[in-house]
Amino acid sequence: MTNDATAPAPLSGHQITLTQGEQRVVVTDVGAKVRVYEVGSREVFVPYTEDETAPAGHGAVLAPWPNRLRDGSYTWEGEHLQVDITEPDRMTSLHGLVMWQRWQVIEHPRDGDGTSTTLQLRLAPSGGYPFDLLLTVTYALTDKGLGVRATAKNLGNRSAPYGIGFHPWLSPGSGSLDDCTVRLDAGTRVTVDDRLLPIGTEPVSGPYDLRQPRPMVDLDLDDAYVDVLRDADGLSWARLTGPDGRTAAVWMDESMDTWQVCSGDHLGSERYRRTGLAAEPMSCIADAFRTGERLVHLKPGAEHQVTWGAVLL
Repeated sequence: MTNDATAPAPLSGHQITLTQGEQRVVVTDVGAKVRVYEVGSREVFVPYTEDETAPAGHGAVLAPWPNRLRDGSYTWEGEHLQVDITEPDRMTSLHGLVMWQRWQVIEHPRDGDGTSTTLQLRLAPSGGYPFDLLLTVTYALTDKGLGVRATAKNLGNRSAPYGIGFHPWLSPGSGSLDDCTVRLDAGTRVTVDDRLLPIGTEPVSGPYDLRQPRPMVDLDLDDAYVDVLRDADGLSWARLTGPDGRTAAVWMDESMDTWQVCSGDHLGSERYRRTGLAAEPMSCIADAFRTGERLVHLKPGAEHQVTWGAVLL
């Protein structure tokens, strides 16, 4: 990747390539997105091309809130605040403020042959989000897969509402999503209204119980889950097993405790409709700025850090 900020770049942004054995990751400076993650010829994440914008949040960092904010409005410390509506059909503000900003690459891989990169963004205060945050994301490949660490530091003089999530789309490989099985480590599903905003929770049951592998055929998902289950290492997993027997998987450690899974049945882009499964580790569910549910109160000078990763099993 060039250091020249004025150099021509594809629509997806300047490209940063990481390699480790058969693993290859391509990160873009626009949104600090993972555009490609593959092991040999097998995709782990559904990719998109260099010269297109991420079609459905593919590989994005979702901050300072993930998912939807009702009417784009909230009250913080007695002040009513309004951010732009980005999902007009539902009158919501979707996935925060950093997806389309160009991040600064502060750690470059060595000669295109490195295993890690770090990107940083100082999120400027705005009328709807008058807080000064420094966001840092590191992507690193090891023999255990892709690891991601994200940190937010409040540089301002007042507390800030904060949440974060990530938007990888797990790939079925060369097969169809309908020929896959899904497994998700969570015991409670978040119920929503017709705007996909939370109204309650219920124990998982029927087609929404994904604690054991369930066929994806006829399964239409766009749901958040809480009460996550963890393995002996403290990790919670989302798994998509393809017809080739390989499993694309995302894990999150105890720094996050919420999942969103989406099968892409209702994407606007026909090209990417139902081509993968979004498996989104998040620190909070939708509308947290209004409900306070799992919302981080980031004090001046304080930091908040999360860790997750992905692997092909």
